[in-house]
Amino acid sequence: MAIARVATRAANGVDAPPVWVEAHLSNGLPAFTLVGLPETSVREARERVRSAIINAGFEFPMRRITINLAPADLPKQGGRYDLPIAIGILAASGQLPVKALEGLEFVGELALTGEIRGCSGLLPVIIEARKIAAGLVMPQANRTDAELVGYQQVYLAAHLQHIAAFLHGQQTLPNIHDSPNWITPPAPNVGCMSEVIGQYQAKQALEIAAAGNHNLLFLGPPGTGKSMLASRILSLLPPLDYEEALQVSAIHSVAGMHLEPQQFYQRPFRSPHHTCSAVSLVGGGAIPKPGEISLAHLGVLFLDEIAEFPRKVLDCLREPMETGEVIISRAAAKLKFNAKFQLVAAMNPSPCGDSGPESRATPEQIRRYLSRLSGPFIDRFDLTVEVPKLPPGTLTADSGDGETSASIAERVAQARQQQLQRAGKLNSELSGSELKQSGFAAADLVFLEQSVTKLGLSVRSFHRLQRVARTIADLAQSPAVERRHIAQALGYRAMDRLLANLSRQ
Repeated sequence: MAIARVATRAANGVDAPPVWVEAHLSNGLPAFTLVGLPETSVREARERVRSAIINAGFEFPMRRITINLAPADLPKQGGRYDLPIAIGILAASGQLPVKALEGLEFVGELALTGEIRGCSGLLPVIIEARKIAAGLVMPQANRTDAELVGYQQVYLAAHLQHIAAFLHGQQTLPNIHDSPNWITPPAPNVGCMSEVIGQYQAKQALEIAAAGNHNLLFLGPPGTGKSMLASRILSLLPPLDYEEALQVSAIHSVAGMHLEPQQFYQRPFRSPHHTCSAVSLVGGGAIPKPGEISLAHLGVLFLDEIAEFPRKVLDCLREPMETGEVIISRAAAKLKFNAKFQLVAAMNPSPCGDSGPESRATPEQIRRYLSRLSGPFIDRFDLTVEVPKLPPGTLTADSGDGETSASIAERVAQARQQQLQRAGKLNSELSGSELKQSGFAAADLVFLEQSVTKLGLSVRSFHRLQRVARTIADLAQSPAVERRHIAQALGYRAMDRLLANLSRQ
């Protein structure tokens, strides 16, 4: 019977569900029918496959060809189905042994000459093939993706003729021999904290944010070092472990972005411009792709000049910041992308840049400017820190070398280790019940509640202040959270103080 089945995989967000390419050759007028919910890019595969088979030296069967991509309710897009369709036609026509296809999956785009071109988003395909221990024939151009996963049953091909010789047992295809251990974590090239002059409170807040994975907002006039401080946070964070790095690489692969092996263990740092749209930030599109918040998964999302972002765009971040994922719903499918990011932002305290006596803006103008950030969104920040102008003489004074990022990173790593040993998660992820068991005295919680009530803060802020105080205690190597740690956490509420001063004017 002139029929063959070839295994491949579709692209469905960061998942790669299995797809069977069924090829059937029957008598009748020559025709090439492609069914199974193919998008336009897949329907165009008919012309590419026909030319590739002929130019590779094979015979294109002059019969009625029907190709079914099963399951039929799963949308298929992209050129990754070219290779399995060609293999199915050649196997159904007897030019390739059908038995040799067992236990193998094929993915790749074909050129008209029969060459196999690389595809984007193949990292999830390799990961899924590894889970079921299936052999995967893929383009040689995607060798880097295979090396990141370190799966040794990957076979790399550059031409359709090479695959035919491999299936006939006449030659072998190159595969991956190296394990992922050869990828060494590099030191992030983001500068050192010792280069930042002054701003000791902001540096301390950055250390606390890095230790507990807290969201941080810098508030200060232009030129005080807000962006410089934010870019240094990567030098304080520990590198990703292998499974985390694989998650990040899979998201970048689906987005069509190529990660070099030297960047494999490095946490992502995304800094979108304030003119970006909600779709580019959150994700979406006709064919849903991950946005900036998913590309910052397990890393840092830095929003500079956050007040210049449209308010509707910023409010789209509120739910992903709480859940750690973003769900994109479309008529055809519902996709989920991980978005467990740490938000660091910077803004000016007024439209003119300055606050206080030096400000040229009226209190009403400042209130309108700050209202671009909704109250629930500001509530998502654990720390809001003022970055003031440096006192005269600071730039020319010989203050000696400041503390380096390496020494701060040691304290951050030690504090993170304590958090993982105590609760199995970082302090920013602790629930309300877990916070009660994390070393707070009853009298200190009463003090904190009274402070929150006096400042007019929400219940969410009450819990966030507890998490920050717990992180401060961890950095101080203190098993219990003391009153001074809570007082220090209350000191990192610059935005609340600014709004309270405006309300009194």
